[in-house]
Amino acid sequence: MGILDHKVALVTGAGSGIGLAIAELYAEEGAKVIVSDINEENGNQAVEKIRSNGGEATFIKADTSHAEDVEALVKKTVERYGKLDIACNNAGIGGEQELTGNYSLDSWRKVLSVNLDGVFYGCKYELEQMEKNGGGIIVNMASIHGSVAAPLSSAYTAAKHAVVGLTKNIGAEYGQKNIRCNAVGPAYIDTPLLESASGDMKQALIARHPMGRLGKPEEVAELVLFLSSHKSSFMTGGYYLVDGGYTAV
Repeated sequence: MGILDHKVALVTGAGSGIGLAIAELYAEEGAKVIVSDINEENGNQAVEKIRSNGGEATFIKADTSHAEDVEALVKKTVERYGKLDIACNNAGIGGEQELTGNYSLDSWRKVLSVNLDGVFYGCKYELEQMEKNGGGIIVNMASIHGSVAAPLSSAYTAAKHAVVGLTKNIGAEYGQKNIRCNAVGPAYIDTPLLESASGDMKQALIARHPMGRLGKPEEVAELVLFLSSHKSSFMTGGYYLVDGGYTAV
């Protein structure tokens, strides 16, 4: 028996990294999982991996920066499994590295469209369905940069701060409707997103964490699982860090 038995869960950006770890753990704990990603190859590989381990999963391609894609994603989830109990809005991008005054308008719009608009679209259509269900749980992927600066990444910082605020609003608005919403704030996690970083840059990032290492996707997934289960039944509108002490110093 898993703690998510008989639940239907949706994870965006689930083709790799943190999203994949979340989808795998959801399935391991008994949920039927919709794996969504803009990368069709990665998404299908994730589904195959989950199924090979005895889990139930289906891939649905979606670009979370487009509202119509997200609306269709939620609709297809319900068509496939009959309901939506849990959603993790995880899809995100890093964007260019540049001083705020030099930040390109195109990059600003792209980062905000994925990291903020995409989360809002997810919440909007997930909430509509969860109200029909009579309840549900949403976990939004923020970042440590939902509370501290990321120099040279102003769009990313702005978007992640906004995700925390959006999460708080949803927690306050939907608490009496049996819908909970929380945000998770990972520090730097050893995922494909960091593969392009040089050795020196990686060491500099590691040095910012008092624990002396980068996080693992599975460590973030464990917190997301907790917030997605009955074990966190009196928690909503919160923002919870998994950061190896990054924000403590």
